Amino acid sequence: MNKKDVELIKSINTPAYVIDERLLTRNLEILKSVQDRTGAKILLALKGFSMFSEFDLIGKYLYGVTSSSLNEAYLGREYMNKEVHIYSPAYRPEEVQTIASICDHIVFNTPAQIKAHKENALSVNHKLEFGLRINPEYSEVKVKIYDPCDINSRLGSRLALIDEEDFKLVDGLHFHTMCEQGAEVLERTLEVVEEKFGKYLYQMKWVNFGGGHHITEKGYDVEKLIKIINRFMDKYDVEVYLEPGEAIPLNCGFLVSSVLDIIDNEKKMAILDTSASCHMPDVIEMPYRAHIINSDVYQTHEYNYQLGGPTCLSGDIIGEYSFEKPLTIGDKLIFTDMAHYTMVKNNTFNGVNLPSIAVLNNEGIKVIKNFGYEDFKSRLS
Repeated sequence: MNKKDVELIKSINTPAYVIDERLLTRNLEILKSVQDRTGAKILLALKGFSMFSEFDLIGKYLYGVTSSSLNEAYLGREYMNKEVHIYSPAYRPEEVQTIASICDHIVFNTPAQIKAHKENALSVNHKLEFGLRINPEYSEVKVKIYDPCDINSRLGSRLALIDEEDFKLVDGLHFHTMCEQGAEVLERTLEVVEEKFGKYLYQMKWVNFGGGHHITEKGYDVEKLIKIINRFMDKYDVEVYLEPGEAIPLNCGFLVSSVLDIIDNEKKMAILDTSASCHMPDVIEMPYRAHIINSDVYQTHEYNYQLGGPTCLSGDIIGEYSFEKPLTIGDKLIFTDMAHYTMVKNNTFNGVNLPSIAVLNNEGIKVIKNFGYEDFKSRLS
C-alpha cells in the first residue's frame, strides 16, 4: 500500500473497515479468468463477505451467491439477483417455500432432509435444482473447529448413510472440505471423492467443490486448479461450481483503529478502540495474528506492545506487536486483510460500537455507513 492510501485510511474516524475496490477488482479478474478458461461457475459465499454495496461490482464477474440462511438468500436476491444457492445443515419447515421462491439451488444435508422438503419446495418453484452435501471423510484442515469432515461432523452425509436410490433425488453433489488451502489439496480431496462417489458423479448435472479455495492468494497454483476443473468436467460431463467466501475479498480490506491508552505493566499494553472479540473474532477463534502496517513480530524493534480491545473480556487481546517508534495516544493503526469474516461476524458485546464501513478507490475514500446507539438497541428488546 502506498503512502497516499495509508494517509487516506488514517484520515477517517475510527474504528472503520475500509475496502479497497481496486484490490477487490484484481481478485475478481483472477476468478473470472478461471471461469473463462474452464466454464466453471464461481459464487460469492455470503457467510464470508456480505458487503452488499459491492454486489454490483462482484456480479459483473461472478455467477451469483451462495447462502447459509434465508436472510442471506434474501440479500443475494435483492442486491445481486443472479444465481442464488443455499445450503443449511437443516431447514425450518415454515421457511422452505420462501427459500424455494428466491433460490435456484437448494443443497440438503441428508437424504432425510431431501425427502422432507423437496416436494414442498417444488410446489412453488418447479425450476429448482437440488443437491446433497456429501462428507468424503477426508480433510487436511488442521484447526478442528473448522474441519467439516470429521466422522462425527454434522455437515454432509457419509457414503455409508446414503442409499443408492437417494442419489436419484438430486441434480448435483456438494462437498466442502477445505479452509484457506491450495489446488494441491483439492486434487488430493478429489481422489477420495471419486474413489467413494465416482459412479454417482456420472448421474449428476453439477458438482459443487465448496469453499476454502485460496485462489487469489499469492503463490496459489491457478494453472493446477484449471487443469483439475477441466479434467473433472470432461470425465463426468458435469458443471462445476466453486463458492469461496474468502478468495473474493482476500487482502482487500483494512480495519483502522486508534490508540486510546497506554498501560505500563510488565508488558507495555495499548488499549485500542478496536476489539478482537467484537470486530475481528477470528483472531480469537482461529486463532491467528492479524498484521498491522508498519509493525513487526514482537521483540523485533525497541518498542513492543500487547494490543487489547476496550471490552471487559480479559481475553480481548489482539496480539503482540513491535514498532520502530513508540505508540502514543491518538495514533492510528491499520490492520490488513480485514474484509472476510469480520463484518459478517462482528457484534456489539459491551455495547461497543460497530466499525464504520468505507470504500477506497482512485477517487479517494468514502464512508458509506456509520453505526451508533440505534444499531446496538435494535438487536435487543
